[in-house]
Amino acid sequence: MEVMSPAVESIRPARNGTPRVAYFSMEIEVESRMRTYSGGLGVLAGDTLRAAADLGTPLVAVTLAHRKGYFEQRLDARGNQEEVAEEWAPEESLEELEPTVSLTLEGRLVHVRGWRHLVRGRGGSVPVIFLDTRLPDNHPDDQSLTDHLYGGDQRYRLRQEAILGIAGLRLLRALGYWSVRTFHMNEGHSALLGLALLEERRGGKATGDAPSVDRDAVRRHCVFTTHTPVPAGHDQFALELVREVLGDERANALLGLECILEGTLNMTYLALCFSHFVNGVAMRHGEVTRGMFPRHPISSITNGVHVPTWTSPPLRELFDRFIPGWRDESMNLRYAMGIPVAEIQQAHAHAKEALLADVRDRTGVELRPDVLTIGFARRAAVYKRGALLFRDPERLRRLAAEVGPLQLIYAGKAHPHDGAGKDVIREVFGAAAQLADVLPVVYLANYDTAIARLVCAGVDLWLNTPQKPQEASGTSGMKAALNGVPSLSVLDGWWVEGCVEGVTGWAIGDTAELEDDSGIEVDALYRKLEQKIVPLFYGRPSVFGEVMRSAIALNGSFFSAERMMLQYIHQAYGV
Repeated sequence: MEVMSPAVESIRPARNGTPRVAYFSMEIEVESRMRTYSGGLGVLAGDTLRAAADLGTPLVAVTLAHRKGYFEQRLDARGNQEEVAEEWAPEESLEELEPTVSLTLEGRLVHVRGWRHLVRGRGGSVPVIFLDTRLPDNHPDDQSLTDHLYGGDQRYRLRQEAILGIAGLRLLRALGYWSVRTFHMNEGHSALLGLALLEERRGGKATGDAPSVDRDAVRRHCVFTTHTPVPAGHDQFALELVREVLGDERANALLGLECILEGTLNMTYLALCFSHFVNGVAMRHGEVTRGMFPRHPISSITNGVHVPTWTSPPLRELFDRFIPGWRDESMNLRYAMGIPVAEIQQAHAHAKEALLADVRDRTGVELRPDVLTIGFARRAAVYKRGALLFRDPERLRRLAAEVGPLQLIYAGKAHPHDGAGKDVIREVFGAAAQLADVLPVVYLANYDTAIARLVCAGVDLWLNTPQKPQEASGTSGMKAALNGVPSLSVLDGWWVEGCVEGVTGWAIGDTAELEDDSGIEVDALYRKLEQKIVPLFYGRPSVFGEVMRSAIALNGSFFSAERMMLQYIHQAYGV
């Protein structure tokens, strides 16, 4: 028998300090050693919770344990990627929670327990509940359902998403979180939460003929953030698979609720149907999402990064001296305009030394501290175009030999099933070998938050080359800006809002229009390096330092998780 919960009407009033918001995310980064994240989505979720803890937001988070992580990336001399499980044990570092709940998947009862971790901030703490099916009462196949992040086939993914959305709600209720009034779905993976809330409201029965008053009541409690700007990126499951995994009753309910279109359950569409507030993660991303789902009102709340977490030690010390309140209110970084440029450059030089020392330890390559160092650290996906800089190797060779020397630091994983993404890594390795006599290129394997903190703070220029309009937001460049590292980026995602040409960085191309022409962008990329950035770095270092300072004052101060969380509180949560 599935473990259910009382109806929504029986929710008790919240006590002071008890969570009123539940944040559901398939991945959340809380500590680098706990491999519960793959990249940007999970790191953003972690920063969101840190900001919530700083602000004293009454919030609890729900995710999966991912005992075998995403994967450890190993690269050979040619850039061939090998994936190895990155196991970690919740038993060694988390608090086991006593109650368990259950749900039926593929006709079998699956039991789910939780582990708790506290994200602590200056205003309080946020509990994070990690769902885990490795229980002796479960079938051996079901014990592995919370092992792999984004692993397995469609069947595995749908079962994971049912655990997140349905069992996640049940465990919250079993733990006594009846004060929660707002449920925030971070991406569509947890969209079955809407169906679970409807079932809860109707006494545990999945039904497609629920009256509009019940559907509207669920919508009033749900908030949805979408991060995917292309239709192919949204999780979709065939109706036949939905029947096999969730059962006929739930499949028929989803059909009756008109949440299955043309024989397919689209998790983004399901989340849209059950949410009263929906947002994209940048101004441009909101526009793109409204184009994909024109029947739904979609707002924009641009992502941000947790300022204290992503500021390098040398910059922290500098801000402590010149801007004492920067940790308490990120907008105080506007006062970075009063810091002498030489002080910013000196602090950055220390961050660069730390990065180059780490590169030497990991790869044996000795990079020079006086050479313009460009960083590109992103997920290795085709649309991010990691090898775009190498499109014309001879022009790049002339640039490095005649305009000024360059050195490049790359990092990023390709999804195990993404053959084209793996090809991008091999292409970078091939270009590096071809240009080795004039342009040092290193690729740091197994990119994680520990490496990201060093790279984002230690390079001199952050490169970002997504294919428009496929960049939802892109928080790596925000982390770089926070550390005085300007961006050279295609005008997409957050950079549409953050780029002040020649002040906070430089745009690749002259327009933010959605039309994409890689030939024009490649030429613009080289021209910006040849005519603007490289001559400025070597010929007018104090002016380059002014750009660094402006990146902190204008972008570091605004693109913060604190500002982002305040927008969610005022626009979506109502707490």
